[in-house]
Amino acid sequence: MAREAVTERKTSETYVKITLNIDGVGESVAASGNGFFDHMLSLFAKHGLFNLDLKCLGDTEVDFHHSAEDIGIALGTAFKESLGEKRGISRYGLAYVPMDETLVRCVVDLGGRSNLIYEENLRDRNVSSFEVDLVFDFLKGFCDSLCATLHIDILRSRNSHHAIEAIFKALGRSLRQAASIDDRVKNEIPSTKGVL
Repeated sequence: MAREAVTERKTSETYVKITLNIDGVGESVAASGNGFFDHMLSLFAKHGLFNLDLKCLGDTEVDFHHSAEDIGIALGTAFKESLGEKRGISRYGLAYVPMDETLVRCVVDLGGRSNLIYEENLRDRNVSSFEVDLVFDFLKGFCDSLCATLHIDILRSRNSHHAIEAIFKALGRSLRQAASIDDRVKNEIPSTKGVL
């Protein structure tokens, strides 16, 4: 059975539509309203091997905050729906991603509890027209709607573009590992509680 979902989120500030297949090949079309963020979403899909089609119409005349947050919420919802009951999944994922001088670690638990641990002290507060603070807002929306625990550590970096790029690659790779089906789990829920 295909693990995929189509999700729409409509508010007075944004309209987001996402088609996601978590067992894809890394193909993506992203139209978020911000070119840099489109690139980050494409990297997420490519390195996670997710097929992603994303469109957002947001109030970018105000700023990109509402769009970034609502994309995170909608993408987390789509990922959660794609996982279904989470039977047979590996549950945990870990990825280290280098990007030149940057090194990022991302660890995820698809255990049903939302928790984001992410701090950054990057020098550049903007990359092109993208505000660096919006990475947190995207990740928070994503974690909360997916009900996942996510730890992201920028172990070293000089360049904000490199750091954010490594974050999105590591997020894709760690989620790919966590969502992967492990035949040894025998289609069971990977928890002693019997539910995630």
